Amino acid sequence: MKPIPIFALAATLIAGCASMYAQTPARIADGVLVGPNDMTLYTFDKDMAGAGTSACNGPCASNWPPLMATDSDKASGDYTVITRDDGKKQWAAKGKPLYYWSKDSKPGDKSGDGVLNLWHAARVARPATTTY
Repeated sequence: MKPIPIFALAATLIAGCASMYAQTPARIADGVLVGPNDMTLYTFDKDMAGAGTSACNGPCASNWPPLMATDSDKASGDYTVITRDDGKKQWAAKGKPLYYWSKDSKPGDKSGDGVLNLWHAARVARPATTTY
């Protein structure tokens, strides 16, 4: 039996461990949360943080499409998964469901921020850093 080079063994172990860490559904860009498609995400004032439901369904969800989650997605850090009225899953940040705005046409657009004074570009504070 041939010995396996140590670097090949290490690479295999590292690759296997990568799947143990949950992927977050959003990231911060230009001060706001964006989805995997780099489009701005929004929160809705009528959604109660931590309620586990969305107040935006039907025609509302046509204008404000939810950031959908799969049945296998799991909560991680500030991100949780809620169940919508139709039984589908949606991502939430700090308990607030996340949505796209149908009128944003390209990454970086934030035209939904402030709509009806109820919709806001989603922001999650970055952890504080200490400078020495």
